[in-house]
Amino acid sequence: MASSRKVFHKIQELNKCAEGVKHLVNRNPRNLERLRVAYKTDGYHLEKPGRSYWHKLELTASNKYVSAKLNHFQNGTVVESSTSEWAIKQHLFKGNDTAAYVNLAKVGLIFATRCMEAGLTEMRCDLQPKPNGKVDKFLETLTSCGIKLEEPERLKPARPWDMERPEKPWEVTE
Repeated sequence: MASSRKVFHKIQELNKCAEGVKHLVNRNPRNLERLRVAYKTDGYHLEKPGRSYWHKLELTASNKYVSAKLNHFQNGTVVESSTSEWAIKQHLFKGNDTAAYVNLAKVGLIFATRCMEAGLTEMRCDLQPKPNGKVDKFLETLTSCGIKLEEPERLKPARPWDMERPEKPWEVTE
């Protein structure tokens, strides 16, 4: 118990701002992506799906299981869930039926909750679902849970000769 108090006290010490500090540096590596300023790789113009994204949703189905991944363009897999995980598998009748797709996406169970906890609510989705199919149900459940399947466009710097200068998301004009 004493060691947890020491750790808690140390965390509080580290989070205090010094007196007279005017600037604070945010060292979150995803901060520029949230502000829509970070660089997006374009890839080659001949590539069909393209590579212009920060986070991309991938859905993989095998004969027994379904897995969903959220990949970052630079660092690889950020969030992952699968019906082969023991905690999920024990509640499903079958690992790759429609109920498995829906439950994999649901807030109460898996993927959407993990994305929300990681702070990732916008992602690119290149999946082409059939109407009323399993993948369509998965995507509908994700969107009903608050996940957007489109990423916002990257903000381009305004040039002096531009007629319109879009409002920046971090500026408040009230």
